[in-house]
Amino acid sequence: MTPVAAVRAKGLVKRFETTCAVDGVDLTVQEGEVRGLLGPNGAGKTTLLRLLFGLVAPDQGQIELFGHPLGTAEAVNLDGVAGFVEEPTFYPYLSGRVNLELFAELDGGVTAGRVGEVLEMVGLAGRGEDRVNGYSTGMRQRLGIAAALLRSPRLLLLDEPTSGLDPAGARDMARLVRRLAAGGTAVLLSSHLIGDLENVCDSFTVLRRGEVVWDGSAQQLREQAPGSAYRLATSDDARALEIAEQHPGVHASRAPSGELRLAVTDGVDDYVLDLGRADIAVRRLELVVSPLESMFFALTSDVELDPDALGDLIEAALAQT
Repeated sequence: MTPVAAVRAKGLVKRFETTCAVDGVDLTVQEGEVRGLLGPNGAGKTTLLRLLFGLVAPDQGQIELFGHPLGTAEAVNLDGVAGFVEEPTFYPYLSGRVNLELFAELDGGVTAGRVGEVLEMVGLAGRGEDRVNGYSTGMRQRLGIAAALLRSPRLLLLDEPTSGLDPAGARDMARLVRRLAAGGTAVLLSSHLIGDLENVCDSFTVLRRGEVVWDGSAQQLREQAPGSAYRLATSDDARALEIAEQHPGVHASRAPSGELRLAVTDGVDDYVLDLGRADIAVRRLELVVSPLESMFFALTSDVELDPDALGDLIEAALAQT
């Protein structure tokens, strides 16, 4: 028997006046799968999540959640589905715990002690009695995830879940998501930053201007990625630039800051070994654009990702670090 997908959407179209926010989108998320929904701002990610939540109706196409159709006022059934679209909101003058207790009471079906469990799961057990207006953006994001977990959902839909989280918080979120997926929960994570999701997701769907421009597994995305970018510092940068010319897969140049930058499609290990053979010390080799990030850039921009374009992307990455 073919397993029933948690999400199966076919041919979704949603227009707002003259704008087609979602244009013929197909999307499937299996139980136990973590799928990343990627795209730049304005790509249609949030509109797609609104469609999956039943908050707006598609102009065309069909949605099934766990094999049941979604899309008519008479047959909307979101049992087992939870999450949030855009930033989660709360009663600011109440504590995090009281907010969750109110949500549990309104929603029903929440077991005794579940509020404490979800606060522990998202790392807020020690701050649950504090008022939400004293929470940081990252803490409110954690509380939003806690609220989504109250009823132990089978499908979790999260819009920009790492927004406002520090690196430690993002790692905690990743571990939590992987633990939920291991228990069979299907998870769809939306983000405009692939770096936030590349070590979390089993698969990716990439949107651009409302259309799917890539769909497949994380391994397939890595295999098809055009290259990566590095920041390099050596004991003899001038000689390092000369040696790079002997490696077709390594495009080296000097950034305005004086540092070397590498746009690499192949052979970075051989290049570094040749530097050593030439008695050039490698003082720093730092990955600033991963293969998945360069693939995301290639899929969502109008620029072909040649070495010069990848070099421009490195400059943008360096400016943020």
